[in-house]
Amino acid sequence: MPKLNKSLPKILTEDEVLKLLDIPLSDNFSYRNKAMLELMYATGLRVSELVNLKLQDIDLNEDIVRTFGKGSKERIIPIGEYAKEYLEKYIYEHRGLMLKKNNSEYLFLNNHGNKMTRQGFFKIIKKLANEKGIKKDISPHTLRHSFASHLLKYGADLRTIQELLGHSDISTTQIYTHITNEELKKNYENFHPHGN
Repeated sequence: MPKLNKSLPKILTEDEVLKLLDIPLSDNFSYRNKAMLELMYATGLRVSELVNLKLQDIDLNEDIVRTFGKGSKERIIPIGEYAKEYLEKYIYEHRGLMLKKNNSEYLFLNNHGNKMTRQGFFKIIKKLANEKGIKKDISPHTLRHSFASHLLKYGADLRTIQELLGHSDISTTQIYTHITNEELKKNYENFHPHGN
């Protein structure tokens, strides 16, 4: 049987990511949303990894997050300064106010003071994209894809991206080279005098 082409993952442009991350900070929920999105874009976490993070998985002294991905494989991923800044604000100034009567070891909480769910996060990202006028059909995974393709665009090697994403096979990571090649082709056609 011939190999079927996998469809390329949807990614956001850098401008679209900046729009999505530009959240007006006014209450506990907006600080939580900002921290979640910054962390997701900074680390390329899967949505299940994000919502299952516990307080002890974040080390703000070492600037790392520890997660258990598919097959319970542990990954340690660096956290950038934007993500760190908003994680600190959320953890130290807002998270405690969201706990209600419960006590939770989970990092991200919903409006009942319980662990954030995948569906809850999906609704948040959809709502934010809609508010920002981002027309693409995006999901939490779109941020993961954007993280990987932006790293590749700026010169990170595939092995590093594979490690950060927790792919067991490099061929899974290679899909991002196709996105970059598509972008190259589009830019060539748009900007080269004889491109079309």
